[in-house]
Amino acid sequence: MGFLSILSFAHALVRERVRPGDIAVDATMGNGHDTLFLAGLVGDGGRVIAFDVQEAALANTRERLAAAGVPASRCSLLLRDHAELAEALPAEAHGRVAAVLFNLGYLPGGDHSVVTTPASTLQALDAGLASLRPGGVLCAVVYPGHAGGAEEAGAVEAWAAGVPQERFQAMTYRFVNQRSAPPYVVAVEKRN
Repeated sequence: MGFLSILSFAHALVRERVRPGDIAVDATMGNGHDTLFLAGLVGDGGRVIAFDVQEAALANTRERLAAAGVPASRCSLLLRDHAELAEALPAEAHGRVAAVLFNLGYLPGGDHSVVTTPASTLQALDAGLASLRPGGVLCAVVYPGHAGGAEEAGAVEAWAAGVPQERFQAMTYRFVNQRSAPPYVVAVEKRN
């Protein structure tokens, strides 16, 4: 049977919470895999708001969504840094977001010198957490194996460890016996 992969685990946490008609956020759209996943969960009545700083990411995501037959009206693809999440979310989304997904690092197949950084990621994590509804979840897949990745992963984990226990539950999911620096999930759930 085997354990769930890192991405499958993050998706399982999100799938438990997102329903048709919900609002979800893909904080780092990359090639659009998570955006498409979220679009399938929110359905025709829902909305996905996705962020990336690279035009190639938006183009790749548009192509992926179109190929899957997802109406463009279901997803707002923003050429913005995830650190701008609080300002970019519509007012009606604040406190109503079912899930926020982060897939940190660099754009696969893109320019590996353009990476997420601890400063912008921590700002985005704070905004993502504030946007959640009760029972909502924030999942960050961190990649400690690339230049700067270990520092960012450590910052994300320390951030999650510091969220108030009375309002949130935080956890990690990782494989501990791999020799490389494998990715892992840091997840935070807003209590009811």
